[in-house]
Amino acid sequence: MHLNWILISAVYIIIVIAVCLRIVYDTRSSTKTIAYLLLSILVPVAGILFYLVFGVNYWKLKLYNKKSAEGKKILDKLEKEWEIPTAEFLKKSGYVLEGNYELAAMLLKELHTPLSGGNKVKILVNGEEKFPEVLTALKEAKHHIHLEYYIYENDSIGKEIENILIAKAKEGIQVKFIYDDFGSPSINKKMEIRLKEAGVEVYPFQKVLFYLLANRLNYRNHRKIIVIDGQTAFTGGINVSDKYINNKPGRLYWRDTHIRIDGPGVFYLQYLFFTDWNFCCGKKIKPSFEHFVAGKTFPENTFLQVVASGPDADQPAILFSILQAINLATKEILITSPYLIPGDTILDALKVAALSGLSVKLLVPGISDSKLVNAASRSYYGELLFAGIDIYLYNKGFVHAKTMVTDGKFSVIGTANMDMRSFELNFEVNVLLYDEKISKKLRSIFFEDLKDAKKIDAKKWNKRPVYKQLPEKLARLFSPVM
Repeated sequence: MHLNWILISAVYIIIVIAVCLRIVYDTRSSTKTIAYLLLSILVPVAGILFYLVFGVNYWKLKLYNKKSAEGKKILDKLEKEWEIPTAEFLKKSGYVLEGNYELAAMLLKELHTPLSGGNKVKILVNGEEKFPEVLTALKEAKHHIHLEYYIYENDSIGKEIENILIAKAKEGIQVKFIYDDFGSPSINKKMEIRLKEAGVEVYPFQKVLFYLLANRLNYRNHRKIIVIDGQTAFTGGINVSDKYINNKPGRLYWRDTHIRIDGPGVFYLQYLFFTDWNFCCGKKIKPSFEHFVAGKTFPENTFLQVVASGPDADQPAILFSILQAINLATKEILITSPYLIPGDTILDALKVAALSGLSVKLLVPGISDSKLVNAASRSYYGELLFAGIDIYLYNKGFVHAKTMVTDGKFSVIGTANMDMRSFELNFEVNVLLYDEKISKKLRSIFFEDLKDAKKIDAKKWNKRPVYKQLPEKLARLFSPVM
């Protein structure tokens, strides 16, 4: 019996050593490496299982290098056959970009993210504003409807959209629908059959066959995109679910932000849909003039860039864009995020901005949907407060919006949270808006939200008892892998 335990212990030690070597070899981020090593060594069995489920990149390179290559082929074709704004257009637009020229230039030069003008943009607050706009736009589709969602619930609003998709498909409209298989478990076989029988093409993104395959859980499609006739698009933080519509007493209030785009800016959202569709679906689609319409421009003339990140990207474009926006700000930075695990890069940039005299305000949940993530987020508050940053806890409900405004002239609305999961692991998309009118409106929305929030008292926060701070500091150790 004693010999058996020695043998089991020896085997386990060998496994731990092998896993630790794999972690060091396979994990690029030093903070993640330390977190996974601590888990594997200090938490017997469970720590190793956690790494195997969430940390191993078994097929990542093979899968996503292929996706990246396919995406570049599509972009090359589009650049040859369609007129995509170039560096010359960027130079001519310098007067609009003002202090954010370097940001737009970086995204165009290094990440091939085109800048477009002539757009009409509408900010949509909560599901009450988003869904009526979406339903009307879907009903008016003439050629195609493309949908891509992380969460699609088979509830009232989900069924209403489903019925429109079925009706439009029966009219002969091309309808394509991608849903994330991990985020949308309520999409069942019956629903898929209903859609397919009507002519809707529907596919899951990264089907979860075995939940122990880490890349299938980690690298999720967190995007929310609708493109209609290549001319109208929607994106932002709001998934398809009744919980985003605050029309029932007693239900948790959800505060979120979405955006509608009409005009040339739809181009890159359509491109992203194509790359995701061709990656996850057996039947690939090729770009056509019906999909990438030259499109009319609008007198509002909003300039914007659509920025995407994901495990298939050469560079973390969303992280870089946020970092550059913070660095270029001169007066004010306003950020709303449901999950604030910024990592050292963004953390230091925010602290430097505040210490340089800028007004930096963060709006985060007072009511969270994840105790562990909330604890990790709270561990950052102390040093942010010490640097002079104002932090507000939203208490009316759960704030799920992902927005940023700098200097009242530049703003961001998208799907990416202010955490490393959004920056590195998930497929995300943000819209960067170089428009003073839109940015001022988003700024006013931010300050309206502050009326339902409580400002953290920096002195009281840092004097909290150790038993309250310790769980947060422990959670922070594992924040790189959350």
